[in-house]
Amino acid sequence: MLHKQNEKGAIIDVQPIREQKDIAEMIEALGMAKDSGSRNVLLFKIGISTGLRAGDIVSLRIEDVKGKTSFKVREGKTKKERTVYLNAIMADIADYLEGKPNEGWLFASRKGDNHISTTQAYRILTAAADLIGRNDVGTHTMRKTFGYHYYKRTKDVATLMEIFNHESQRTTLRYIGITEEEKENSLKDFRLF
Repeated sequence: MLHKQNEKGAIIDVQPIREQKDIAEMIEALGMAKDSGSRNVLLFKIGISTGLRAGDIVSLRIEDVKGKTSFKVREGKTKKERTVYLNAIMADIADYLEGKPNEGWLFASRKGDNHISTTQAYRILTAAADLIGRNDVGTHTMRKTFGYHYYKRTKDVATLMEIFNHESQRTTLRYIGITEEEKENSLKDFRLF
């Protein structure tokens, strides 16, 4: 979901989380869930560390990630194969999986034998966002946050475009909110007198 509606029905653009302190607040809020805090935190950490879509994250299996620095995934939307690197979150995955079986859904649903849905992932993220006073968070926030920070660190829009399977660099920059941010920054103090 790229847009969400506020309580008055107005469309809100889902944004990346741009500041490290806000990422930390989001992680803390996700961890507050009574029985599923560790699951919610790992879901978010995988999202912001890999740039995978929510549908690809929720359908991960334990055997896909346990003890691995990378794995290949065929993305659900594009059907393109991509290598996903887990080096930065291997410890988080290991902690989460401690005491769990070696196979099965990474994010198992409590209802039946399937994984949580993208709708449930959306509810998890927006509930945590509400706790920290944000109304611009949806499932695409994870992917956009990854892209925003990847771009800010590397300035490599061409590689990011490939990671996201976008058709143009312009699409990628607009998706992660760079186009608007740069326009705003360039006009903020603009004056001719």
